Amino acid sequence: MKRAYKYRIYPNKEQTTFFAKNFGCVRFIYNKMLADKIGHHKKTGMMLNNTPAQYKEEYEWLKYEPG
Repeated sequence: MKRAYKYRIYPNKEQTTFFAKNFGCVRFIYNKMLADKIGHHKKTGMMLNNTPAQYKEEYEWLKYEPG
């Protein structure tokens, strides 16, 4: 028998801001990498092997800043 548990969180304003920024960065990097892969494939016919770390130099705001 499999069980599933659901937990609800109630983040404060600081945590809500953190989640919004984090999910926004994730959404941006996913879409950017996908667009680059599609564009590279259309030009060359080969698959592009890119990583999120490659975009941190171009987009400084993707770097993690604690605190």
